[in-house]
Amino acid sequence: MIKNTLNETLINIWPMLTIFLVIIISARVFYLILNKEKFVFYKEFLALVFIVYVLMLFELVTNRDLGGSGINLVPFREILRYKFTSELFKYNVIGNLVMFLPFGYFMSNYVKAKKISHIFILSAIASLTIEFVQLQIGRAFDIDDVILNIIGGICGFLIYISLNAIKGHLPSIFQKDIVYNIICVIIIIAVGYLMITNDGFGWL
Repeated sequence: MIKNTLNETLINIWPMLTIFLVIIISARVFYLILNKEKFVFYKEFLALVFIVYVLMLFELVTNRDLGGSGINLVPFREILRYKFTSELFKYNVIGNLVMFLPFGYFMSNYVKAKKISHIFILSAIASLTIEFVQLQIGRAFDIDDVILNIIGGICGFLIYISLNAIKGHLPSIFQKDIVYNIICVIIIIAVGYLMITNDGFGWL
């Protein structure tokens, strides 16, 4: 179910994604050239990944075919309704948690968050906004989704903190930009190959 949803989302957003990326990449290249700023590939790559993530998130949370309607203000009511081994649990519970994990990581990196409270607030603002918009377009407002999104955001923050701690203890050679640039290139090639040979997210 999750694989099909991701495939569908990618198919739906590719026209918007193409336009956004071409405009943003060309504007960013001109900015770096005209202002004579240093180009660091992995940082630019992460910024583009965040843009792709936001566009996919927008498509997921505004797609009327993927959710019900109504309001749930009782915490954990929907979460406890599903069996742990069911597809619905994976989709609605694990899916909502994992969906905000990149948000927590990227926002932590952007604001240089030091405390969980920083990401808690940012995740709560984003998730409550999403739920409010969903209610206005005929989907459901579910407090459980907000809870799961916040937990996902905090998990992303913990990953950010952990990676920074690991990076700080690595030998100096592994802290150079070139190493992370190479890693990003390898990831791009690997993901591109998997998507071409397995029809989108079929490799998940």
